[in-house]
Amino acid sequence: MLIKIGEDPDREGLRQTPERFRKSIGDLTSGYSQDPREVLQRAIFHEQYDEMVTVKDIDIFSLCEHHLLPFFGKCHVAYMPRKNIVGLSKIARVVELYARRLQVQERLTQEIATAIMDTLRPHGVAVVIEAFHLCMMMRGVEKQNSKAVTSAMLGVFRTRESTRMEFLELIKPTLNILR
Repeated sequence: MLIKIGEDPDREGLRQTPERFRKSIGDLTSGYSQDPREVLQRAIFHEQYDEMVTVKDIDIFSLCEHHLLPFFGKCHVAYMPRKNIVGLSKIARVVELYARRLQVQERLTQEIATAIMDTLRPHGVAVVIEAFHLCMMMRGVEKQNSKAVTSAMLGVFRTRESTRMEFLELIKPTLNILR
């Protein structure tokens, strides 16, 4: 790649770049080696709790699969337990695991929601991601202030407007935090 753009890979500042890049791309795509259901199953607890559980402002950093450029922002996750709750850090781990794959934001949002729904079997799951995409900011249309917002609403978050609105109200104060 260095030669292709006209650089000298033997130049002092670039000699270690191929190895640094290999390590970096390994870290940025480490989510392929992990199973989100296993992560969640390690911390499932049986509790009689049936109110909404929300974890918001989870930082995300991912790579756009179209340009291999970063996108970054915040992820908000909620679920309505049926019989099981999960350790809160496991929700953030699942978000991280999927973000550490080549992604499009739409699929990332759906994958997080589906993994939680399939593993915990709650009444419903909601995920909202708001992110800035460097492929839109640095190249192409070059719109620095545009933010993509995606959502996945499953179960009662899809069928019950009051539940969906409660979730959206809980995350509302943070929706524009990245400005």
